[in-house]
Amino acid sequence: MPSPRAALGPNCSAAPRIGKYRGQNLADRIPALDLLLQQVRSCQLCAPHLPLGPRPVLQCHASARILIVGQAPGRKVHDTGIPFNDPSGERLRDWLGIDRDTFYDPETVALLPMGFCYPGSGKSGDLPPRPECAATWRQALLAQLGNVQLTVVLGKYAQDYHLGKSSEPLVQRVRRWQDYWPELLPMPHPSPRNNRWLRNNPWFEAEVVPALQERVKDILGAKRKSNPGSARREKT
Repeated sequence: MPSPRAALGPNCSAAPRIGKYRGQNLADRIPALDLLLQQVRSCQLCAPHLPLGPRPVLQCHASARILIVGQAPGRKVHDTGIPFNDPSGERLRDWLGIDRDTFYDPETVALLPMGFCYPGSGKSGDLPPRPECAATWRQALLAQLGNVQLTVVLGKYAQDYHLGKSSEPLVQRVRRWQDYWPELLPMPHPSPRNNRWLRNNPWFEAEVVPALQERVKDILGAKRKSNPGSARREKT
């Protein structure tokens, strides 16, 4: 079985914040994570830079088996407070092969973008995630996710953090997906803005997506066997 720590990426063991949580069992991690999430959701660190003000949007539980790493919430997600509650989320759930109930079950899927608040928009789309967010919160949160078996890493900002900073074009890194498999998977962001990328790279949905769906199916099946009462419906 892949190492849960390896599934989070190379930066997961680097920061001193992790030390106080390392070695905790699940029963210990849950209350620690609850307190940490309260602090995250009340964070005002980036308030002067956020056009709509702080509204951290994330989903996290110590039992999660799959971690989805995005960029930062868009405007619609900011308005609803529900991660990936937009066309990007619909495509992402299709790629994963799961329904909304499974996707929004925090004990199954953790949703931890690089920035938790909507950063505003620029000339070519939303602005990058605020760097203060990852620097302040990310290592402590990742340290709580000791059961993660697969980390899906969407887009360049997330990949630079979890796979190591690189000047390599995103398409080349995604083409090398088997170098990281089965603990991590670099993917393009599922945004409609990437429709052209997907048209130009049909191998992605022909080769990578089926492998992802099979891996997710295996992880969910193992979760059901270990805890039958937590079973959720899968998309067929």
